[in-house]
Amino acid sequence: MYYYENIAILDPSLGEEELSDATEKIISLITGNGGEIVKNENWGKKDLAYEIHKRTKGFYLFIVFMAPAEVIKKLEDYYKVFDPVFKFMVIKMSKKEIAALIKAKQTDEKKEEETAEEGAEVV
Repeated sequence: MYYYENIAILDPSLGEEELSDATEKIISLITGNGGEIVKNENWGKKDLAYEIHKRTKGFYLFIVFMAPAEVIKKLEDYYKVFDPVFKFMVIKMSKKEIAALIKAKQTDEKKEEETAEEGAEVV
């Protein structure tokens, strides 16, 4: 299995509920085919650098995941017919990027543990 970065730009006219539904469909497609989500971020509504399909804004969705190579073809085919997504990009991560991601994840976990320990001491 390989690590991938995925950025999808979704229709800016989506409501909050529709946006979360679209995100869940994408995540379930990845996990349902043997993938594992490492990081999932909603970057919010942003201006596009140039007009795409008569749109000047879009919701940016960033997902880092680990999956077999076959999942990428399924994901890209799904994006092509999934109306809320109008632009997407999936990139295979290099070894340096993976190492940085793992290191950042470990430091985040340590911070969470320290915060939990400090909260337990206060009680």
